[in-house]
Amino acid sequence: MEHANLTVAMKKHGFRTYEDFHAWSVSDPDGFWRMVIDDLDIRFDTQPTAFRANADPIDPQWLPGAMFNIVASCLDHDPTAVAIVSGSRNGLTSISVEELRARVASFAEGFHRSGYVVGDRVAIVMPMTAEAVIAYLGIVAAGGVVVSIADSFAADEVRSRLTITNPVAVVTQDHAVRLGKSLPMYEKCVDASAPRCIVVDTGSSVDLRDDDVMWDEFVVPGADFNPLPRSASDHTNILFSSGTTGDPKAVPWTQTTPIKAAMDARFHQDVHEGDTVCWPTNLGWMMGPWLIYAALLNGATIALYDDAPTTRSFVEFVQKAGVTMLGVVPSIVSAWREAGVLASGDWTSLRVLSSTGEASTERDSRWLMDVAGGIPMIEYCGGTEIGGGYVTATVLQPAVPSWFTTPTLGLDLVLVDDDGEVASQGEVFLVPPSIGLSSELLNADHSAVYFDDVPTSDRPLRRHGDQMLRTDSGLMRALGRVDDTMNLGGIKVSSADLESALDGVPGVSEVAAVAVQPPDGGPDRLVVFVVPNGKPDIGELRGDMQRQIRELINPLFKIHEVVLIEALPRTASHKVMRRLLRSRYTPDR
Repeated sequence: MEHANLTVAMKKHGFRTYEDFHAWSVSDPDGFWRMVIDDLDIRFDTQPTAFRANADPIDPQWLPGAMFNIVASCLDHDPTAVAIVSGSRNGLTSISVEELRARVASFAEGFHRSGYVVGDRVAIVMPMTAEAVIAYLGIVAAGGVVVSIADSFAADEVRSRLTITNPVAVVTQDHAVRLGKSLPMYEKCVDASAPRCIVVDTGSSVDLRDDDVMWDEFVVPGADFNPLPRSASDHTNILFSSGTTGDPKAVPWTQTTPIKAAMDARFHQDVHEGDTVCWPTNLGWMMGPWLIYAALLNGATIALYDDAPTTRSFVEFVQKAGVTMLGVVPSIVSAWREAGVLASGDWTSLRVLSSTGEASTERDSRWLMDVAGGIPMIEYCGGTEIGGGYVTATVLQPAVPSWFTTPTLGLDLVLVDDDGEVASQGEVFLVPPSIGLSSELLNADHSAVYFDDVPTSDRPLRRHGDQMLRTDSGLMRALGRVDDTMNLGGIKVSSADLESALDGVPGVSEVAAVAVQPPDGGPDRLVVFVVPNGKPDIGELRGDMQRQIRELINPLFKIHEVVLIEALPRTASHKVMRRLLRSRYTPDR
């Protein structure tokens, strides 16, 4: 607690309790975010003319007149410090800040020499490797916009995201290896009708299309590191968050969004200069870009492991790399506990744990805190359109397994029940303004999605879509989504996406996909309700449906149970009542 970044900031600004500090962060957003920018030492080529352009909490327009490139602040540290440490079954390799600056500059110069211009979009479809980080920072440094696409998506899902964003190129690699299995990356991009591909060579031979190029032929060694100054509102990244209509929402991140990610890491995960931060993730999920900014803007090292994080090899990597803050997805923790790959004493460098992506279970969270040496677990929940979390914990508060202790700094929230009243349990509505909150969507009406028909309040409210329970003591617990979006393995997907993929499976007349929480909490389970055509064998039906999801959506999505039903419950307007299906579901175990 004495060492915490929060403690230092609270003393510096005269706050005796965390609760008072949080109250100030939401009552004086300009003062709070100005402090954050100063603490992070964000570099400006041209200073802003004001802190925000207007007092409108819905569209504050942060840092008007400012010109800067956020990549410059990411790499403005001790050039000899380690920026990235990478691990695989073959050992550790590291990249210094100085070397990372040079490699980012070489990619940015390749961007320019290819004829790409400011604002051009370049997609990244590959695992979270050092090259992925270099490409990400290089695109942003050159004035381009990263399009983040998860490498686990099937070709059709990759294609849909490329169609929405229309990038000029795609960065990928020849193959990826997971648990000894070779997974074609370049081939999948070709199948997705990708534009020109920039391909990292991992040792697997591939035949390139005429316009495609290998990574080593694209980059320009020896280029100067001169990130291009841009305005605060310019896009740096397009990420995707599934909605309920089938098409994923394309969410732009601007130059200010990284400030939110870095603030969360600084004050909630307590990341310090010189720390080493590891979070098994991917650039297609917001935690990938989050990890880059959370580490580098705080002067910390990014730790990357190029294989599945559920293995004993990953456990050993965490220790060898000297990881001090380890982020997890609850399903990974469950796999460690069940497989017995993690034991007391394995980790001596860790100081803080954090968990996001799914609802965690008390049993798994308590087990991990104990086996990792009695260190705190920071529960963390947010969204792509937030740039980080909205509810979390701190190292100054008790770590309560699977419960949140506070809204994030700079944000407040209210819970509203079905009658539109503020309650202890209900739908989450955020209270703007905050740096990090989106102000536009590429392919949807932003105002309609987040602000239309919100409950009346003395403060402006922004829809988020989660359900939450808050106790009298202030602890909060996630209860899933209020819409038809579900969270499977840390990836949001709509019921409509899954049902569309299952349409036409032999033996299926109608189908409804819902997410159901286990009785003791934890990650969502995918339950598929089927109105059968004839009398199909339920085992064969489940296998056929699983193959369809694997091939058309994502191989990481697993069906927990198939339930045969005579008819789907519907409203008068013929909409499927998925909430009613969830409430009627009785788990098979």
